[in-house]
Amino acid sequence: MKYRKLGKSGLRVSEIALGSWLTYGGSVEKETAIRCIDEAYEAGVNFFDTANVYARGESEKVVGEALRKYPRDSYVLATKVFFPMGDGPNDRGLSRKHIIEQCNASLKRLGVDYVDLYQCHRFDPETPLDETLRALDDLVTQGKVLYTGVSEWSAVQINDAVHLADRNGYDRIVSNQPVYNMLNRYIEKDVLPLSEREGIGQVVFSPLAQGVLTGKYKPGHPAPEGSRASHPQQGAFVQRFLTDDTLVKVEQLNRMALEAGISLANLALAWILRQPGVSSAIIGASRPEQVKENVKASEIDLTPDLLAAIDAVLEG
Repeated sequence: MKYRKLGKSGLRVSEIALGSWLTYGGSVEKETAIRCIDEAYEAGVNFFDTANVYARGESEKVVGEALRKYPRDSYVLATKVFFPMGDGPNDRGLSRKHIIEQCNASLKRLGVDYVDLYQCHRFDPETPLDETLRALDDLVTQGKVLYTGVSEWSAVQINDAVHLADRNGYDRIVSNQPVYNMLNRYIEKDVLPLSEREGIGQVVFSPLAQGVLTGKYKPGHPAPEGSRASHPQQGAFVQRFLTDDTLVKVEQLNRMALEAGISLANLALAWILRQPGVSSAIIGASRPEQVKENVKASEIDLTPDLLAAIDAVLEG
C-alpha cells in the first residue's frame, strides 16, 4: 500500500480508503463488516471513512468496534456531519449546535476520544459560513478533531471557506470528498484546480460508479440479481449509468483491463489515483475478497499508452 499526504497537510493516508456508505450497519451484517475492515487494515489501509447519517449512527458503531483492537495512532478515522439525525428543527445542517452535538455523539458511537478528519457532508445555505467554520475550529482547539474538510462543496463554496478561514485565523479545511470516477468527472472543471491551488486533497467516493466499473452490468441486459442496481433503495444511485452508450464504453475499458492483466475495477481505481489532486479513493466492500482485490490498485502503474487509450474511450 502506498500513502499520500492529505492535501498539503502533514497527514498521510493510504491511497485506498475503506468506506461504509450503504453497507456497514445496514445491508452488511456486522461480522462481515468487521472482517472487511480487518482485511483492509492488514493490507495496509490506514484510512477509514464513515458518517453519522450512515444507517443513523449504526455504521459508526460497527466501524468503531472493528477498529478498537488496533492502536489508535495506527489509523486515520473520518466521519461527517450535516444530514438529519432526528426530527427536531436543529437535528440537521451545519449550525454550531448541530456540529458540536453531533461530533460528541459520533465520538461516543465510535468509542474514541478524537476523529482525525471531520467533514461537512454538504454545504448548508441556511447557516452563516462563519458560524460553521468557527464551530469546526473550536473542535480542533479542543482536540476532538485533528483536521477538517468538506464533501460535495462547489468551487465557490470551497473558495469562500478558505478565504474566510484565512481572514479570521480559523483552522483551514484540508480535504474535499466528492464523487469522482471515469464516468462522473464534474470536479475537473473548477473544483480540482481550486483545491490544488489551496492545498486541499480530494478523498473521492464512488470511484467504481456504484459497481458499474466492475463490468457486472451489460448493455441490453437486465441488472444481475443481487446487484446494487436491483436493490429497491440503492438502485437509484446506479441507474443513471446504465445506458447502452455508457455500458458500451465500460465494455471497451474492460477489454483494455483484460489485455493489461488486471481487473476493470483495478483499472478504474488506478486511473483515479493518477489524477492530479487525489489523495485517496474510498472503496466500499460487502465481502473481504472485494477489499483484497481492490487494494491491489495502489501498486498498479498505468502506461502512458494505456492512459491515452482510456481517455479516447471516455471522450468518444
